[in-house]
Amino acid sequence: MRVFFYQSISQICLTCLLKTFKALFATSKKTTCNQLDLMPIFGAQQRLGVAALLLAVSSLISRLMGLIRDKIISWQFGTGSETDLYFAAFVVPDIINYLLAGAFVSITLIPQLAQSFREDAARAWDFFSAIVNWIFIASTILTILGMCYAEPLASILAPGFSPKDQLRLAFFMRLVLPAQVFFLTGSCFTSLLFLRHQFRVPALTPLIYNGCIILVGVLLPAIPCLFSEKTSYALEVQHFGMTGYCLGVSLGAFLGAFLLPYLTARAQGLELRLCFTNPRLKKFLLFALPLMLGQTIIMLDEQFLRIFGSYLGSGWVALLNFARRLTQVPISLVGQAAAVASYPFLVQLLTQEKEDEFFATLRKAIRTALCLIIPCVGFMWATSDAILTLLLQGGRFTVAATANCTVLMQIMLLGVPLWIVYMILVRAFYARCDTLTPVLTGTCITVIALPCYYFLSQHAHANVLAITSVVSVSSYILWLMLIWLRRFGVATFAGFSSTTCRLLLATLPPTIIIYLGILYLRPSQSLYPQVTAFVCLCCAGLLFLAIFLPLLRIFLPQDAQAIIDKLKNRLKSAATAPKAQNTPPDSQ
Repeated sequence: MRVFFYQSISQICLTCLLKTFKALFATSKKTTCNQLDLMPIFGAQQRLGVAALLLAVSSLISRLMGLIRDKIISWQFGTGSETDLYFAAFVVPDIINYLLAGAFVSITLIPQLAQSFREDAARAWDFFSAIVNWIFIASTILTILGMCYAEPLASILAPGFSPKDQLRLAFFMRLVLPAQVFFLTGSCFTSLLFLRHQFRVPALTPLIYNGCIILVGVLLPAIPCLFSEKTSYALEVQHFGMTGYCLGVSLGAFLGAFLLPYLTARAQGLELRLCFTNPRLKKFLLFALPLMLGQTIIMLDEQFLRIFGSYLGSGWVALLNFARRLTQVPISLVGQAAAVASYPFLVQLLTQEKEDEFFATLRKAIRTALCLIIPCVGFMWATSDAILTLLLQGGRFTVAATANCTVLMQIMLLGVPLWIVYMILVRAFYARCDTLTPVLTGTCITVIALPCYYFLSQHAHANVLAITSVVSVSSYILWLMLIWLRRFGVATFAGFSSTTCRLLLATLPPTIIIYLGILYLRPSQSLYPQVTAFVCLCCAGLLFLAIFLPLLRIFLPQDAQAIIDKLKNRLKSAATAPKAQNTPPDSQ
């Protein structure tokens, strides 16, 4: 019965893929009344500040939903083999995404599409349609191949798992693989929305995606309980395992990453055609080819931790992934929102040949990001035990797992400031239509790091694997910074070292004091760990600000004053907000 159930799910996924292509070419000008009412709301344009705010809020809510998802998973399954298999199931789908430059479709497509629309709108739609068609076909073929050869791929990419676990992993892979078709194809429609400065739908995408994972993962085991009194929810959770969460991945990708952007673009005049050739297609492929062929350490680092973490024993893949996900929270909140929102405007500055404004904007973005991320990292490093106790500990996630994950998280946090610099700097390369330099540099580091990951996974502890991750990624980013300095001079990084040192002087004292306090209290081992952790985090936050802000006024008085002024302006805006509630969306 279970085998039949698994086969049915795989057949449903394949059927959905085939029907999606047919649905793409439905008449683009026919929309229902409901679509006409809703799509203008999603299609309203936003300025840079509003765009950055939308994406920042979206990242915050998405990360919170991700933390809720991880809390549920850790509570239900702890750090056992089922959790390891769930994380390992994303290796093949992510590699397909990397091979088709899925993370960079918007970056590579926006400049080409903008220029094409300026020259000839009809040919621009032909060019856009050709990109969508080829991405859909390529991603579908790779997805079907991945589903057909899931078992051998599982044995290759998770060599440390048992044969039984590898079969289970193959099933999970078949459930999550269709998501890449929706992610990759949907990223084309998202690029079109970015080009029009419409950021609301891209801001909703991760919320819908995470929401579907949580809902399907939690509700699927409850279905048998509705039809039988002989079972219980706890038994069905162990019976289904992570199946519901894997199904939620593909459903969330379809609804959030594909369907909503497509409907919004269609309501705004999308003209999608059955076209496979265009004069600009060759130029786009040459621009995107380095991103497809080159595999940088930034992209593969997470996969290396999953692949080589399988050698470390049961639970370590899950612990490495939990630690890495938590360290990615400040990166998303500080770096990703600003970088994604600013990219179209950086392209515009270069198009208008405003070089000085381009470098000034880039320098300001990096400086602002550092001023935010360094104290954030200091606080998270000092309170890692309390954070993990509050967010993950409980159920099947034990005190020992919290202790192990705390050390991994503290190691990975050391590389976060350079991650922020990378997210902004790499888009400066892409804005100059240079994808080759970041990819070649990152691929060289990957080739050097790969044997290190393998050797250390055989002979060292997980902590050493985490150190290898930080060193590899940091080496790549520093090398990229040196290349930028040689090509464009010191204008972008003027005052970089001085600002970093001053921020460290303001951050280290509260970090050390709070760390010693958390070390003494040890919330994970208290009688009421979650309550103790929450109280510790609240008190630590107030203490950190009480020490950090006066030190910041000493070492960086201008930045401290700017933060105070912004807080005052926000308070004034909040006080006058009710008067502006009836302002139309387009005027914001």
